[in-house]
Amino acid sequence: MSFLRHLAACNRHDLDRYRRFYVAGKPVGWVRDDFFRVLSDFGAPFTVKGDGIGLDEGLPTFHHRTLAMNAAVMKLVERKAMPKLRREQYPVLTRWGEEPLLAVDRAAVPFFGLRSFGLHVNGFVRKEDGLHLWVGRRAMDRGVAPGKLDNLVAGGQPHGLTLAENLVKEAQEEAGLAAELALKAKPVGVISYLMENERGLKPDTLFCYDLELDPAHVPRNTDGEVECFELWPLDKVAESVASTDDWKFNVNLVVIDFLVRHGWLTPEHPEYVQVCSGLRKLD
Repeated sequence: MSFLRHLAACNRHDLDRYRRFYVAGKPVGWVRDDFFRVLSDFGAPFTVKGDGIGLDEGLPTFHHRTLAMNAAVMKLVERKAMPKLRREQYPVLTRWGEEPLLAVDRAAVPFFGLRSFGLHVNGFVRKEDGLHLWVGRRAMDRGVAPGKLDNLVAGGQPHGLTLAENLVKEAQEEAGLAAELALKAKPVGVISYLMENERGLKPDTLFCYDLELDPAHVPRNTDGEVECFELWPLDKVAESVASTDDWKFNVNLVVIDFLVRHGWLTPEHPEYVQVCSGLRKLD
């Protein structure tokens, strides 16, 4: 039984295969060598910059950069260099809290190795025998992790919404939670990782929340992402994460963090120090 293997899986990458991607002269992402060649041949609005590549620095504003980037992404999709668009815009930031340099379709984010942000909500219940966690099973038609176990609520952070607005939206769609209940979720920190997949690099940051629910409240999915919810005792959750690969890859990290913060995973565990330090791989 190991928790560390999930941290290792979410941080498996080889930066020797990548070159920096720049926007407004600032390094904001990474492109793999094969995609670098695609962009080099593509031409404007991309320009080679040293050993990397970036958007033309003559694009002066968020609006100009966004138009140019999204037009290029559409052409890349047409040329089969990228999968179909997700029709959801993600902000491109140098760091959280700063003004975005541009916005780009979610499908393009890993190809350019851009840091993306999301939120995950641990829905839990207190019973006489201890804490229980609501566990969702993802629908089999999902493009990512079909059939895997998931948090009560989770979703990417799009451009144009605050975290609170996105929390309310995702909580309604994924668990049927009213806004006043969703906003009772308490922010409890961030988790980050740097993961390579078949499309590129994923430097992701997840904002984690805990939401204590009444034992009588049963979540209800409304957008088709989750097939069902089950309420599991924390011992069962921990055993499942430690001994199986049944959970969506990054949800493992969110649940492990929950186990640490609520005292299930203690310093007596041989992986405790490495787990605690490995959950946050920030730039």
